[in-house]
Amino acid sequence: MIFEGFSTWVWQNIIELTGALLGLLYIFFSIRQHILTWPTGLFASLIYTVVFFRTGFYADMGLQVYYVAISIYGWYYWLKGGKHRSAESENQVPVKKVSRRFLIAALFITVFIYLLILIVLLNFTDSTVPYMDSMTTALSITATWMLAKKYIEHWLIWVFVDLFSAGLYVYKELWPTVILFLVYTIMAVIGYFEWKKDLTVHVEKQA
Repeated sequence: MIFEGFSTWVWQNIIELTGALLGLLYIFFSIRQHILTWPTGLFASLIYTVVFFRTGFYADMGLQVYYVAISIYGWYYWLKGGKHRSAESENQVPVKKVSRRFLIAALFITVFIYLLILIVLLNFTDSTVPYMDSMTTALSITATWMLAKKYIEHWLIWVFVDLFSAGLYVYKELWPTVILFLVYTIMAVIGYFEWKKDLTVHVEKQA
């Protein structure tokens, strides 16, 4: 009886569970700086477009469309990084830190995106969490762009966004996604320190 109930639950949530599994693979490949980060992320985003549409997270649904586009860009950039390639490995774009100029620009752009999304959600959707949804979406857009460019600070943004998002998904009772984002939070911390090791080695070799 228990097995039958579990099987039913799995079948009813198969789309979300598949997206969660691909999401875990995506973050694992991100930590490893593996090129499979991008095709895995692309398929995960396509699946979560459906999940978020069905649950009314419209900003997050739109975010998945952006993820598809940035996955294509990141895939290309990590393969064809040009002058940004590491001198130690012609097949890898090096990890780098953001400049103060980039931080200021990113802050203004993120605020602009937040306000734009908020206006859309408040006026054209029935979103139940417009302010929080807009914030996590804007930060996620910035963080994913930074991942594509291999800025180490993107992991710090994800620690906050993933933990905060887990709380939102509890509200929506998306339990597989809650677990996924709690794991994301832990893996984001791991990712930061793993990338920091590579950054330190690169800086030392440049010195």
